[in-house]
Amino acid sequence: MKQIRIFDTTLRDGEQAPLCGMNIEEKIQVAKMLEKLNVDVIEAGFAAASEGDLESIQSISKVVKKPIITSLARAKKIDIDKAYQSVKYAEKPRIHTFIATSPLHMTYKLKMKPERVIEEAVEAVKYAKKYVQDVEFSLEDATRSDINFMIKIIEKVINAGATTINIPDTVGYMTPDIYGDMIKKVINGVKNSEETIFSVHCHNDLGMAVANSLAGVNAGAMQVECTLLGIGERAGNAAMEELIMALQTRKDIYKKNHGIYTKAFKESTEVLSKCIGYEIPRNKAIIGKNAFAHESGIHQHGVLAKRETYEIMEPKMVGVSKNQLILGKHSGKHALKSEIEKMGYFLENDKFNKFFDEFKKLCDKKKNIYIQDIRTLLRGDKEKIISLSKYAIQMDSQIPPRAYISITKDNKEFSEQGLGDGPINAAFNAIDKLFDFESKLKSFKISAISEESDAQGEAYIELDILGKSYIGRGVSTDVVEAGVIAYIEAINEYYEIRKEDVK
Repeated sequence: MKQIRIFDTTLRDGEQAPLCGMNIEEKIQVAKMLEKLNVDVIEAGFAAASEGDLESIQSISKVVKKPIITSLARAKKIDIDKAYQSVKYAEKPRIHTFIATSPLHMTYKLKMKPERVIEEAVEAVKYAKKYVQDVEFSLEDATRSDINFMIKIIEKVINAGATTINIPDTVGYMTPDIYGDMIKKVINGVKNSEETIFSVHCHNDLGMAVANSLAGVNAGAMQVECTLLGIGERAGNAAMEELIMALQTRKDIYKKNHGIYTKAFKESTEVLSKCIGYEIPRNKAIIGKNAFAHESGIHQHGVLAKRETYEIMEPKMVGVSKNQLILGKHSGKHALKSEIEKMGYFLENDKFNKFFDEFKKLCDKKKNIYIQDIRTLLRGDKEKIISLSKYAIQMDSQIPPRAYISITKDNKEFSEQGLGDGPINAAFNAIDKLFDFESKLKSFKISAISEESDAQGEAYIELDILGKSYIGRGVSTDVVEAGVIAYIEAINEYYEIRKEDVK
């Protein structure tokens, strides 16, 4: 099978999306993740857009060595000069120049006749070729362009030295069948098509960017342009993680290989998410939290019996450690029994059936069910080993926050104090001093569970104690108190499980 070249434009087209801007340090961090993913080409920016963009492309060119590094440039000498200045330090530099070819753009944006557009394109490619051997040429708004005109301009820019030809669906106008047919007609119509690589770059305005890109691959394109998480202008671009896993999962259809290290998808998308402040939707294909999560009892039973019944990919393939069985009102007995046995509880049929009924009643009352809720049901009315007696926070603009925590254990009260970057951090540091084991905070979330100014906050905490995870939940109108209660609940779970282990 031939190998598709993956061209990532997260740092150029992706960053152009509203609220997706990144500073130089963040761009370098994302570029290094793209190198880890083993992408073939990184479009690191648009050098002529700003001095900051030029500087960031230069910085990436100096530290990222494996992929081709390219900068976008209009078909103008000033843009091409800056593009070269930005990529000249790269081990594999490319200049990516473009001009619009649709009647709409040529008439109203460029105000040029078709013949002049061809001249500008050829001149730009020849000029870029003086700087680098690797020159990509894009026909902006190709999918609303005349095919015969595209064939004519492509033949001329190939003769001028273009090594890659990109036929983008700039405005996300295409459907897969029409786009695939267009790509095929262009490739077959260009007399010197064997002298270049054809590329596709699809936008997601109609929600078909990935499908259109795959149609382009089936039609003969050997390079696909995409972004992590599908970020980009308007509704975004083809999402790399979706595109690659479609190629990999359905090789029977696409019959193409790729060089992407898919196990870095989860890590790389999380890095990007933090850099741009974009929360990954739970239902995002491939890497969303729900992508390998199951709540339906029928699905849970199937997955427990054979993972492939409801999963077409193995979670580890994309960097997800394992699938999740979410306990909720749709869950069945098989999943619940499996999960409580993992916690160390083994109930006989009668006791389990009674527990299952109590679990379903709880699900009808609560929107979100946590492991701590399950443990509370399993423990019944058992007294907690540790409880919060009182706490106090001292805040001052001139000194770090100080927390005072008192707990009760074995009918005795113990107190400690701690400093921190904030009141919650100070409280957690104080609690840690009360115990002779090391704990590591793995996850901490606060969410509102009621409205108005006196809203209650629900804190959810996952602690790592001696290599195992323990969950705690706390509810209060004071978010610090909710966090403290949740932290202590997680430690209670540790003691409860340890006690069960000793037995």
